[in-house]
Amino acid sequence: MKEYFAEWTEFLIPWLLSSGLRILVIIIVTFIINKVITRLIDKMVRLAVVPNNHSSEEAEKKREDTLIQIFSITAKIGIFSILILMVFQEFGVEIGPILAAAGIVGLAFGFGGQYLIRDIISGLFIILENQYRIGDYVKFENLGGVVEKISLRMTTLRDLDGTVHHIPHGEIKEVSNYAKDFARVNLDIGIAYNANLEHVIGVVNEVGNELAQDIQFKEFIIKAPQFLRVNDFADSSVMLKILGETLPLKQWEITGELRKRLKIAFDREGIEIPFPQRVIHQS
Repeated sequence: MKEYFAEWTEFLIPWLLSSGLRILVIIIVTFIINKVITRLIDKMVRLAVVPNNHSSEEAEKKREDTLIQIFSITAKIGIFSILILMVFQEFGVEIGPILAAAGIVGLAFGFGGQYLIRDIISGLFIILENQYRIGDYVKFENLGGVVEKISLRMTTLRDLDGTVHHIPHGEIKEVSNYAKDFARVNLDIGIAYNANLEHVIGVVNEVGNELAQDIQFKEFIIKAPQFLRVNDFADSSVMLKILGETLPLKQWEITGELRKRLKIAFDREGIEIPFPQRVIHQS
């Protein structure tokens, strides 16, 4: 027993003073590098992400934290993978076959998981470019709704019917964001051909200004809805274009209130909103 212990001690002490010491140094240096890279990623993301004037500090911080987490996890996987390989080498394990096997597994995974990789890369660019965020109303081709969740692989939407849609990022070809920076009131309204156009324009602008000054709605309106142009000569009416600017996702509420107020004002001023008519001539 003593001879066995002496042989083991004779082997272990030189190993600890050589390979063991190198393993300890490798581990310490790896943790230092990980700390430095993590802090560097944090600072670089905070500097690289351009603040949005129409977004809250909390929303911007969530976006930055998401990017930091993604980059930090990726960096840790790479750093600690190298650490494990270097430690194996100090234990006398040949890392060449391990790297070869990892390459074969990676190749197989590449063929089998190409769609997953595509989704992840697309999701990374969506988050990095700030195309949309949680709470925005977006439309993907034929699907639209409020963004409830964004992961690296997919986006979750809830439409007006309450239906939840899960869309992989790799399937997203076109994105329409209805809640980026600001929104517009874009209203077309018809008046009779015999109406006094200048009088109608005055009434429209007055209603828009009153709406913008209303205590209930003024905090949502950036620019009061106003007459823009005569948009079309339709069969039964002259079409007017009215435009205004609102905070994101408030355009529908403001447009609905504007329609209501215009109807009341037109009735009061005797302005006719025509409906389709057909004239029949009898011989």
